[in-house]
Amino acid sequence: MTGAPIEPLDPGVYREIVRRALAEDFGWGDVTTEGLIDRDQKARGVILAKSRCVLAGLGVATEAFQQMDPAVTVTMHRRDGDWCDPSTLVAEYRGAAAGMLTAERTALNFLQRLCGIATLTRQFVDAAGGRITVLDTRKTTPLLRALEKYAVRVGGGVNHRSGLDEGILIKDNHIRLAGGVGPAVTRMRRANREMPTEVEAQTLGEVDEALGAGAEIVLLDNLSTPDIIEAVRRCRGGAKTEISGGVTLARMPELAATGADFVSIGALTHSAPASDLSFEIEPL
Repeated sequence: MTGAPIEPLDPGVYREIVRRALAEDFGWGDVTTEGLIDRDQKARGVILAKSRCVLAGLGVATEAFQQMDPAVTVTMHRRDGDWCDPSTLVAEYRGAAAGMLTAERTALNFLQRLCGIATLTRQFVDAAGGRITVLDTRKTTPLLRALEKYAVRVGGGVNHRSGLDEGILIKDNHIRLAGGVGPAVTRMRRANREMPTEVEAQTLGEVDEALGAGAEIVLLDNLSTPDIIEAVRRCRGGAKTEISGGVTLARMPELAATGADFVSIGALTHSAPASDLSFEIEPL
């Protein structure tokens, strides 16, 4: 099945990340490849899916091959957003055998990680059935946030804020230091009226405090399903609602039926299992 077209990442987002990843792996040299493979040896390499997955990160993987061999030619047989079954031919590369061998692990490390995130996200989105918006969080691998949030988009999810400067979210530690939900929201709204104020609520009483202080979004943190339903009822017409905490695939149909606007899932990026893909090469 082919997914909807995905806005590609600007290579400028990941070019330096890929360069540093290659340097980490290369060290003083690829001693195995240098000892076995002639510099002028040409080869054809292919990326194959070995598990059912949603593709994400083909441009990042290709960047690794291109940095090792700028003359490599690429044929994409699938694109980011596509579902792939085992044995699907994903992409084909022709060029210097040594460059492909050196770049192989770095390319697959990025690709398997991003495909895993996109695949898990798609599973949550499908389970939501269009009744609630699936959001990611800032629980990402340091320095890889842009790539991992891209993979969430590929999987059909929606990015929450990408950094602290992109939105107001008053969490439990803010609340404790500010003296409670109500005072925190009141102070925040005085300081910044340009962005919607979102605040975490751990009880129905805190939901009422948030609404009374004028919060535009209430994050329902680890509430039971009956309490979520009641919180959504109280917030209706006054604030949007976001479910967070204890979200699993098994619970998604139940949570999607509560009427909440959003569900945020840290597991999309911090616990997604890597997809299984391989790179196979043959001489030309």
